[in-house]
Amino acid sequence: MKLETSHSPSAARLRTVKLVHTVAWTFFVLCIVGIPVATWLRRFDVAFMLSGIVALEVVVLALNKWHCPLTDVAARYTDERHPNFDIYLPVWVARYNKEIFGPLYVVCVGYALMRWYMG
Repeated sequence: MKLETSHSPSAARLRTVKLVHTVAWTFFVLCIVGIPVATWLRRFDVAFMLSGIVALEVVVLALNKWHCPLTDVAARYTDERHPNFDIYLPVWVARYNKEIFGPLYVVCVGYALMRWYMG
């Protein structure tokens, strides 16, 4: 199913999915970035809550063969499959999203655990 025009119902639905996906992605990135900030402020409760929120997203991704369920929704409205067909991100960020933010998440959680353990 190709998008016929940018004004077709499929194109409008795809734009909606991309917007929702981008907002969700931004939320999780802000959670990851918030972990070391909360840790620095010695708000370990907040740091671990943010860690847990991201951990839930990791479980969702793992159960969905390591891609976002919104990707499947977006795929209903276009035949395109470039790395950012389903989200408003630059291609390189969409392509390497897990490689960038996965290690960053692990480092941030490690930092929180280290600071919490050391008192």
